[in-house]
Amino acid sequence: MREVLIAPRAPWQNPFAERVIGSIRRECLDHVIVLGERHLQRLLRRYLTYYNATRPHQSVHCDSPFAREVQPPASGRIVATPQVGGLHHRYQRVA
Repeated sequence: MREVLIAPRAPWQNPFAERVIGSIRRECLDHVIVLGERHLQRLLRRYLTYYNATRPHQSVHCDSPFAREVQPPASGRIVATPQVGGLHHRYQRVA
């Protein structure tokens, strides 16, 4: 196996990295003023948790990488839990 470098300014040569970076930018960083490195790290940690535990992904049939349980309507009313500083929400049924 050998390393193959992509050409400068050629995002189509690494679509997986471009997809995740684009998602981070569009869904998180475009909506926040970053105040410093620690703030950025905290924001990215929260977004990563949201991305893997709540956000639906088409590649896993509109579930999140950490699968969520199906909650039938009889489970109760729907409650929104803010995530990533209120940019996104997780919706769950509670009794």
